[in-house]
Amino acid sequence: MPEHPVPSARARELVRGGFDPYVHAAPDFAPRRITDLELARRHAELGLAGFALTSHYTATAERAAVVNAAVGRALAVGSIVLNHAVGGLNATAVEVAARQGARIVWLPTVSALGEFAEVERASGNVPVWVAFERELRAAGAVPGTVPVLDDAGAPLPELLRVLEIVARRRLVLATGHLARAEVFAVVDAAVAAGVETIVVTNPEFPSHKLSPADQVALAERGALLQRALTTPYTGKCTWDELFAATRAVGARHTVWGSDLGQVFNPPVEDGLALLADRHLAAGFSEEEVRIMAVENTRRLAGA
Repeated sequence: MPEHPVPSARARELVRGGFDPYVHAAPDFAPRRITDLELARRHAELGLAGFALTSHYTATAERAAVVNAAVGRALAVGSIVLNHAVGGLNATAVEVAARQGARIVWLPTVSALGEFAEVERASGNVPVWVAFERELRAAGAVPGTVPVLDDAGAPLPELLRVLEIVARRRLVLATGHLARAEVFAVVDAAVAAGVETIVVTNPEFPSHKLSPADQVALAERGALLQRALTTPYTGKCTWDELFAATRAVGARHTVWGSDLGQVFNPPVEDGLALLADRHLAAGFSEEEVRIMAVENTRRLAGA
């Protein structure tokens, strides 16, 4: 594996008690750097509060329950991502996941309209999920798109049913890889439905990038902006872009997540601390780091 920076002792201490709401661990559709059980043990060793298991293709609440039983602590949290593989905007799947203990409901990622189109255009060293989508097509299991709005830009009835469950069950709603217009419409609909915790994910990611002004507008609606280590670390945006957007919305409206688990990226358990080191070097205060790495992440965990 390539060499990666090692978090400082100061960063490790600052993120102690933090929760990583965005990890990819094995077993999964692609090779991962660590298993979910191994990751739980590493989090316990480092004094971290745990992590949410994210899969583009399956719900993870049952996996999280097995991990927690194995380690004897509630460290893993389940989620469901409403891609084509689980039936898209499937209210039944959301209700079942909630009853199994899932905490986070993601709107489409690989099945989002914009991302789905990228699969055809991508070339060269493509992301692991793009390669997998192509494998599915080659196998005859052709995925489909999952729209969230109708032709007039209004929320689909299926989306509203999902939002009702998210609100009633007091789950976290994540916007996934939706495009700008979709994000604004979804956030407004979620607020109207009474969803308490709304997360706009990866706002610096190229396929659904949001300007700092857009992010401020979403924060004013009550959303948290979730920034992932992998986005600047792999060159999908610059660190300065991420820092500028964070300063625009403020630490109170920013929450971190590593998005780690890829075999070529840093160890998953280092994600929050690596973000802390970069932000401290950029002039963010220790208090701001604690808010983004611990206070706000634990809110997503329900702690």
